[in-house]
Amino acid sequence: MISSPRIGLDIGGTKIEGIALDTAGEITARRVVATVPGPAGVLGASAELVRALAAESGAQVADYAGVGIGIPGQVDRDSGTVRNAYNMGLSSLALGPELSARVGIPVRVDNDVTAASIGAVHVMGLDGTVAYLNLGTGLAAGMTVDGLPIRGTDGFAGEIGHLPIDPRGRACPCGQFGCLETVASGSALKAHWPAGGEHPGRTLNEAVAAGDADAKLARDYLIEGAANATRVLGLTVNPGAVVIGGGLRLLGDPLVSGIRAQLREWAAASEFIAALGLADRLRVLPADSPAAAIGAAIAINE
Repeated sequence: MISSPRIGLDIGGTKIEGIALDTAGEITARRVVATVPGPAGVLGASAELVRALAAESGAQVADYAGVGIGIPGQVDRDSGTVRNAYNMGLSSLALGPELSARVGIPVRVDNDVTAASIGAVHVMGLDGTVAYLNLGTGLAAGMTVDGLPIRGTDGFAGEIGHLPIDPRGRACPCGQFGCLETVASGSALKAHWPAGGEHPGRTLNEAVAAGDADAKLARDYLIEGAANATRVLGLTVNPGAVVIGGGLRLLGDPLVSGIRAQLREWAAASEFIAALGLADRLRVLPADSPAAAIGAAIAINE
Protein backbone atom coordinates (compact mmCIF):
# COMPACT_ATOMS: atom_id res chain seq x y z
CA MET A 1 0.00 0.00 0.00
CA ILE A 2 1.12 3.57 -0.69
CA SER A 3 -0.39 6.75 0.68
CA SER A 4 -1.41 8.33 -2.62
CA PRO A 5 -1.36 7.66 -6.36
CA ARG A 6 1.88 8.57 -8.08
CA ILE A 7 3.76 8.29 -11.38
CA GLY A 8 7.19 6.73 -11.95
CA LEU A 9 9.58 7.16 -14.87
CA ASP A 10 12.67 5.11 -15.73
CA ILE A 11 14.74 7.30 -18.06
CA GLY A 12 17.40 5.46 -20.06
CA GLY A 13 19.61 6.13 -23.03
CA THR A 14 17.14 4.75 -25.59
CA LYS A 15 13.73 4.72 -23.90
CA ILE A 16 11.67 6.13 -21.06
CA GLU A 17 9.35 3.68 -19.33
CA GLY A 18 6.52 5.14 -17.30
CA ILE A 19 3.93 3.71 -14.93
CA ALA A 20 1.09 5.09 -12.83
CA LEU A 21 0.39 3.51 -9.43
CA ASP A 22 -2.82 3.62 -7.41
CA THR A 23 -2.98 3.59 -3.60
CA ALA A 24 -2.87 -0.23 -3.59
CA GLY A 25 0.47 -0.09 -5.38
CA GLU A 26 -1.08 -1.52 -8.54
CA ILE A 27 -0.16 -0.32 -12.03
CA THR A 28 -3.03 1.55 -13.68
CA ALA A 29 -1.10 2.64 -16.78
CA ARG A 30 2.19 1.74 -18.43
CA ARG A 31 3.88 3.22 -21.49
CA VAL A 32 7.27 3.32 -23.18
CA VAL A 33 8.48 6.18 -25.38
CA ALA A 34 11.78 6.86 -27.11
CA THR A 35 14.32 9.02 -25.28
CA VAL A 36 15.01 12.29 -27.06
CA PRO A 37 18.60 13.24 -26.16
CA GLY A 38 19.45 16.61 -24.65
CA PRO A 39 17.77 18.67 -21.89
CA ALA A 40 14.86 19.89 -24.00
CA GLY A 41 14.24 16.43 -25.44
CA VAL A 42 14.32 14.62 -22.09
CA LEU A 43 12.07 17.20 -20.43
CA GLY A 44 9.61 17.28 -23.31
CA ALA A 45 9.30 13.50 -23.65
CA SER A 46 8.99 13.06 -19.88
CA ALA A 47 6.27 15.71 -19.53
CA GLU A 48 4.32 14.23 -22.42
CA LEU A 49 4.58 10.76 -20.89
CA VAL A 50 3.34 11.98 -17.49
CA ARG A 51 0.27 13.48 -19.11
CA ALA A 52 -0.38 10.34 -21.17
CA LEU A 53 -0.16 8.08 -18.11
CA ALA A 54 -2.63 10.24 -16.20
CA ALA A 55 -5.05 10.25 -19.13
CA GLU A 56 -4.78 6.48 -19.58
CA SER A 57 -5.64 6.07 -15.89
CA GLY A 58 -8.71 8.31 -16.27
CA ALA A 59 -7.21 11.02 -14.07
CA GLN A 60 -5.70 14.48 -14.17
CA VAL A 61 -1.98 15.05 -13.54
CA ALA A 62 -2.96 17.10 -10.48
CA ASP A 63 -4.55 13.99 -8.95
CA TYR A 64 -1.09 12.48 -8.38
CA ALA A 65 1.14 13.13 -5.39
CA GLY A 66 4.14 13.49 -7.64
CA VAL A 67 6.47 11.99 -10.20
CA GLY A 68 9.43 9.83 -9.25
CA ILE A 69 12.30 9.43 -11.70
CA GLY A 70 15.08 6.87 -11.91
CA ILE A 71 17.96 7.95 -14.16
CA PRO A 72 21.62 7.01 -14.64
CA GLY A 73 24.31 9.48 -13.69
CA GLN A 74 25.21 11.41 -10.56
CA VAL A 75 21.98 12.40 -8.87
CA ASP A 76 21.64 15.09 -6.20
CA ARG A 77 18.34 14.03 -4.69
CA ASP A 78 17.95 17.19 -2.60
CA SER A 79 18.16 19.55 -5.58
CA GLY A 80 16.76 17.17 -8.21
CA THR A 81 19.83 17.67 -10.39
CA VAL A 82 21.39 14.95 -12.53
CA ARG A 83 24.94 15.24 -13.85
CA ASN A 84 27.02 13.24 -16.32
CA ALA A 85 24.13 11.24 -17.80
CA TYR A 86 25.97 11.22 -21.10
CA ASN A 87 23.92 8.45 -22.76
CA MET A 88 21.03 10.89 -22.94
CA GLY A 89 23.04 14.00 -23.65
CA LEU A 90 22.89 15.51 -20.16
CA SER A 91 25.94 17.07 -18.54
CA SER A 92 23.93 18.88 -15.86
CA LEU A 93 20.17 19.31 -15.64
CA ALA A 94 17.90 20.41 -12.79
CA LEU A 95 15.53 17.67 -13.87
CA GLY A 96 13.29 17.69 -10.79
CA PRO A 97 12.50 21.43 -10.67
CA GLU A 98 12.27 21.85 -14.43
CA LEU A 99 9.93 18.90 -14.98
CA SER A 100 7.85 19.93 -11.97
CA ALA A 101 7.36 23.36 -13.56
CA ARG A 102 6.07 21.68 -16.72
CA VAL A 103 3.65 19.18 -15.15
CA GLY A 104 2.57 21.10 -12.04
CA ILE A 105 3.27 18.44 -9.39
CA PRO A 106 6.38 17.60 -7.32
CA VAL A 107 9.16 15.59 -8.97
CA ARG A 108 11.80 13.56 -7.09
CA VAL A 109 14.87 12.19 -8.82
CA ASP A 110 16.84 9.07 -7.89
CA ASN A 111 19.65 7.00 -9.33
CA ASP A 112 18.13 4.36 -11.61
CA VAL A 113 19.73 1.39 -9.83
CA THR A 114 18.60 2.65 -6.43
CA ALA A 115 15.09 3.04 -7.82
CA ALA A 116 15.21 -0.46 -9.30
CA SER A 117 16.30 -1.93 -5.96
CA ILE A 118 13.26 -0.36 -4.27
CA GLY A 119 10.98 -1.58 -7.05
CA ALA A 120 12.39 -5.11 -7.00
CA VAL A 121 11.57 -5.47 -3.33
CA HIS A 122 8.00 -4.35 -4.02
CA VAL A 123 7.50 -6.51 -7.12
CA MET A 124 9.04 -9.66 -5.64
CA GLY A 125 7.59 -9.35 -2.14
CA LEU A 126 10.98 -9.35 -0.42
CA ASP A 127 11.83 -7.97 3.00
CA GLY A 128 14.77 -7.53 5.33
CA THR A 129 18.14 -6.70 3.78
CA VAL A 130 18.11 -7.07 -0.02
CA ALA A 131 20.88 -6.37 -2.56
CA TYR A 132 20.07 -5.63 -6.19
CA LEU A 133 22.84 -6.32 -8.71
CA ASN A 134 22.31 -4.45 -11.97
CA LEU A 135 24.02 -6.13 -14.93
CA GLY A 136 23.50 -3.67 -17.75
CA THR A 137 25.70 -1.42 -19.85
CA GLY A 138 27.59 -0.90 -16.60
CA LEU A 139 27.66 -2.70 -13.24
CA ALA A 140 26.22 -1.26 -10.05
CA ALA A 141 24.24 -2.33 -7.00
CA GLY A 142 21.42 -1.04 -4.85
CA MET A 143 20.73 -2.04 -1.27
CA THR A 144 17.55 -1.81 0.77
CA VAL A 145 16.77 -2.57 4.40
CA ASP A 146 13.09 -3.19 5.12
CA GLY A 147 12.28 -1.50 1.81
CA LEU A 148 14.33 1.65 2.47
CA PRO A 149 17.37 2.29 0.26
CA ILE A 150 20.94 2.84 1.40
CA ARG A 151 22.14 5.79 -0.68
CA GLY A 152 25.25 6.82 1.23
CA THR A 153 26.38 10.33 2.10
CA ASP A 154 26.39 11.66 -1.47
CA GLY A 155 24.16 9.11 -3.16
CA PHE A 156 27.01 6.99 -4.53
CA ALA A 157 26.49 3.84 -2.44
CA GLY A 158 26.54 0.69 -4.54
CA GLU A 159 29.09 1.67 -7.20
CA ILE A 160 30.75 -1.73 -6.89
CA GLY A 161 31.43 -1.88 -10.62
CA HIS A 162 34.43 0.32 -9.89
CA LEU A 163 36.06 -1.98 -7.36
CA PRO A 164 39.48 -2.66 -8.98
CA ILE A 165 39.78 -6.33 -8.10
CA ASP A 166 39.93 -8.16 -11.45
CA PRO A 167 43.41 -9.62 -11.97
CA ARG A 168 43.33 -8.97 -15.74
CA GLY A 169 43.72 -5.28 -14.97
CA ARG A 170 41.92 -3.87 -18.02
CA ALA A 171 41.63 -0.07 -18.18
CA CYS A 172 38.29 1.32 -17.00
CA PRO A 173 36.84 4.66 -18.18
CA CYS A 174 36.80 5.73 -14.51
CA GLY A 175 40.61 5.90 -14.58
CA GLN A 176 41.32 2.73 -12.62
CA PHE A 177 42.37 -0.71 -13.80
CA GLY A 178 40.73 -4.07 -13.22
CA CYS A 179 37.31 -2.75 -12.21
CA LEU A 180 34.54 -5.36 -12.04
CA GLU A 181 32.72 -3.42 -14.74
CA THR A 182 35.53 -4.28 -17.20
CA VAL A 183 34.47 -7.94 -17.10
CA ALA A 184 30.84 -8.00 -15.95
CA SER A 185 28.78 -5.56 -18.02
CA GLY A 186 27.42 -4.95 -21.48
CA SER A 187 30.34 -2.66 -22.26
CA ALA A 188 32.73 -5.45 -21.22
CA LEU A 189 30.98 -7.92 -23.53
CA LYS A 190 31.51 -5.50 -26.43
CA ALA A 191 35.19 -5.15 -25.57
CA HIS A 192 35.84 -8.88 -25.17
CA TRP A 193 33.61 -9.99 -28.06
CA PRO A 194 33.55 -7.27 -30.75
CA ALA A 195 31.83 -9.61 -33.18
CA GLY A 196 28.70 -9.29 -31.04
CA GLY A 197 28.09 -5.75 -32.28
CA GLU A 198 26.32 -3.00 -30.36
CA HIS A 199 24.03 -5.36 -28.41
CA PRO A 200 26.11 -8.50 -27.78
CA GLY A 201 23.80 -9.86 -25.09
CA ARG A 202 21.11 -10.52 -27.71
CA THR A 203 23.17 -13.15 -29.54
CA LEU A 204 25.75 -14.24 -26.96
CA ASN A 205 24.17 -17.56 -25.94
CA GLU A 206 23.60 -18.59 -29.55
CA ALA A 207 27.21 -17.78 -30.44
CA VAL A 208 28.51 -19.81 -27.51
CA ALA A 209 26.30 -22.75 -28.51
CA ALA A 210 27.70 -22.48 -32.06
CA GLY A 211 31.25 -22.83 -30.76
CA ASP A 212 32.44 -19.20 -30.81
CA ALA A 213 35.44 -19.26 -28.44
CA ASP A 214 35.56 -15.48 -27.99
CA ALA A 215 31.86 -15.38 -27.10
CA LYS A 216 32.37 -18.15 -24.54
CA LEU A 217 35.32 -16.33 -22.99
CA ALA A 218 33.30 -13.11 -22.75
CA ARG A 219 30.42 -14.97 -21.08
CA ASP A 220 32.82 -16.72 -18.70
CA TYR A 221 34.26 -13.34 -17.69
CA LEU A 222 30.73 -12.02 -17.17
CA ILE A 223 29.78 -14.97 -14.97
CA GLU A 224 32.94 -14.76 -12.88
CA GLY A 225 32.62 -10.99 -12.47
CA ALA A 226 28.95 -11.18 -11.51
CA ALA A 227 29.75 -13.91 -8.99
CA ASN A 228 32.51 -11.71 -7.58
CA ALA A 229 30.07 -8.82 -7.27
CA THR A 230 27.60 -11.11 -5.50
CA ARG A 231 30.33 -12.20 -3.08
CA VAL A 232 31.22 -8.56 -2.38
CA LEU A 233 27.58 -7.81 -1.58
CA GLY A 234 27.34 -10.90 0.61
CA LEU A 235 30.39 -9.89 2.62
CA THR A 236 29.48 -6.21 2.97
CA VAL A 237 25.73 -6.12 3.64
CA ASN A 238 24.90 -9.82 4.24
CA PRO A 239 21.61 -9.68 2.31
CA GLY A 240 18.90 -12.27 2.64
CA ALA A 241 18.46 -12.07 -1.14
CA VAL A 242 20.62 -10.89 -4.04
CA VAL A 243 18.42 -9.96 -7.00
CA ILE A 244 19.97 -10.06 -10.46
CA GLY A 245 18.57 -7.25 -12.60
CA GLY A 246 19.56 -5.26 -15.67
CA GLY A 247 19.29 -6.19 -19.33
CA LEU A 248 21.92 -8.93 -19.17
CA ARG A 249 19.71 -10.97 -16.82
CA LEU A 250 17.79 -11.87 -19.99
CA LEU A 251 20.69 -14.21 -20.85
CA GLY A 252 18.73 -16.49 -18.56
CA ASP A 253 19.79 -19.84 -17.20
CA PRO A 254 23.32 -19.94 -18.72
CA LEU A 255 24.13 -16.78 -16.79
CA VAL A 256 22.32 -17.50 -13.53
CA SER A 257 23.34 -21.16 -13.35
CA GLY A 258 26.90 -20.12 -14.10
CA ILE A 259 26.91 -17.57 -11.27
CA ARG A 260 25.49 -20.14 -8.86
CA ALA A 261 28.06 -22.74 -9.93
CA GLN A 262 30.93 -20.29 -9.35
CA LEU A 263 29.57 -19.33 -5.92
CA ARG A 264 29.28 -23.01 -4.97
CA GLU A 265 32.84 -23.64 -6.15
CA TRP A 266 34.12 -20.90 -3.87
CA ALA A 267 31.94 -22.16 -1.03
CA ALA A 268 33.37 -25.67 -1.39
CA ALA A 269 36.87 -24.24 -0.87
CA SER A 270 35.99 -21.99 2.08
CA GLU A 271 33.78 -22.71 5.09
CA PHE A 272 33.68 -18.96 5.68
CA ILE A 273 32.14 -18.28 2.23
CA ALA A 274 29.98 -21.39 2.50
CA ALA A 275 28.33 -19.95 5.62
CA LEU A 276 26.90 -17.10 3.52
CA GLY A 277 24.84 -19.50 1.35
CA LEU A 278 25.00 -17.03 -1.52
CA ALA A 279 24.07 -19.46 -4.30
CA ASP A 280 20.76 -20.13 -2.56
CA ARG A 281 20.07 -16.44 -1.96
CA LEU A 282 20.25 -15.52 -5.64
CA ARG A 283 17.02 -14.31 -7.26
CA VAL A 284 16.25 -12.94 -10.75
CA LEU A 285 14.03 -9.95 -11.46
CA PRO A 286 11.08 -11.04 -13.66
CA ALA A 287 11.76 -10.37 -17.33
CA ASP A 288 9.03 -7.79 -17.95
CA SER A 289 9.23 -5.94 -14.64
CA PRO A 290 9.32 -2.09 -14.70
CA ALA A 291 11.14 -2.17 -11.36
CA ALA A 292 12.98 1.15 -11.69
CA ALA A 293 9.83 3.08 -12.59
CA ILE A 294 7.92 1.44 -9.73
CA GLY A 295 10.71 2.10 -7.25
CA ALA A 296 11.02 5.73 -8.31
CA ALA A 297 7.29 6.21 -7.75
CA ILE A 298 7.35 4.52 -4.34
CA ALA A 299 10.28 6.65 -3.16
CA ILE A 300 8.61 10.02 -3.84
CA ASN A 301 7.82 10.72 -0.20
CA GLU A 302 11.13 9.61 1.32
